[in-house]
Amino acid sequence: MNYNDTHVHIYSSKYDGDRDDVIRRTLENGVSKLYMPNVDVDTIDAMLEAELRYPDVCIPMMGLHPCDVNKDFEKQLYIMEDWINKRTFAGIGETGLDLYWDKTFFEQQKEALRIQIQWAKEKQWPIILHCRESMDETITLIKEHKDEKLFGIFHCFTGSVEQAKEIIELGFMLGIGGVSTYKNGGLDTVLPYVDPEFLVLETDGPYLAPVPHRGKRNSPEYIPIIAERVGDLLQKTKEEIAELTTKNAHKLFHHFKS
Repeated sequence: MNYNDTHVHIYSSKYDGDRDDVIRRTLENGVSKLYMPNVDVDTIDAMLEAELRYPDVCIPMMGLHPCDVNKDFEKQLYIMEDWINKRTFAGIGETGLDLYWDKTFFEQQKEALRIQIQWAKEKQWPIILHCRESMDETITLIKEHKDEKLFGIFHCFTGSVEQAKEIIELGFMLGIGGVSTYKNGGLDTVLPYVDPEFLVLETDGPYLAPVPHRGKRNSPEYIPIIAERVGDLLQKTKEEIAELTTKNAHKLFHHFKS
């Protein structure tokens, strides 16, 4: 089986002690591509180092995470824009909106997202959207800018059937991760009503590990656990989910040649 992890921070310092072992186990488990969302200016070097060390496996994206938007966000975006004009990335992200941690810079988050939406359109790259406690707000902003050039993933989707349908109508995929395995994660009542043609798998490692690893460091080697759970909910085999979601990921990231 061949899987992709469409969202993993494998460059995080939480993997510094055993990154080689994690990637070895990940490949042994059939996960061949690790798409790395950037967080802020300070994470760029570590992300590109991971790409250099594991070419064709670790694939970088470029963006500013909403939790890292503050009063100097324009300075960070200027540096990132320079990067995307120098080389190809798999996508723009991780960007989006976050109303969970801190609402202080919410207006700046929206402005930063608008700017990154324009980058995604200009490059015709997918945009990777963080939408914690801000699903409706993110959908509304995407609707304002929607055209045939705007597409991507609503990362860590935990919304309703209605929200899933809205997102799919906008031409976006749903990123499904470890929350799907949680007893009260809510996706057991949503995924059965979602067309798997619009699903991709992700871990968000080192965060949000699936059961039975919940509460520990997440890892891209756990993608098959998520695939099995999604298969159970959709009454499909793990093999069918692997094939479908990998095809969906390749469709999204087809422009990137590492």
